[in-house]
Amino acid sequence: MADYVPIHALQGGGYTSQASATITGGQLLATSGSGTVAPSVATSLTVVGVAAHDAALGAKITVLPIRMVHETVAGAGGITQGNPLKSDVNALVTLHVSGTDAPLSAIGKALTTATAGNACRWIGIQ
Repeated sequence: MADYVPIHALQGGGYTSQASATITGGQLLATSGSGTVAPSVATSLTVVGVAAHDAALGAKITVLPIRMVHETVAGAGGITQGNPLKSDVNALVTLHVSGTDAPLSAIGKALTTATAGNACRWIGIQ
């Protein structure tokens, strides 16, 4: 997924940051330093948005905030509509497990059901 556009913006548009790693459009992004972002890691507490496009290390990247309706790739295990979501180790959305995962690692709610590797529509809650 080279370029990415959210389904529906709930507030404002994207903002520009600097890539501190190689980024693929559609990946979940987390803060990685002052003014920088990188693909998020499993159960990250610092997810800020979704990459609008591919970016090389050191390049400018447009970050689309979490509080939008997104359609990105489902991670391992797939997604079930209505369930809370978090970031997985590959910067994809996966099911958030209440009681196991940190409450603040939940980033959204699934609007559709999807098997791993397929598109999942979700809404950000942060």
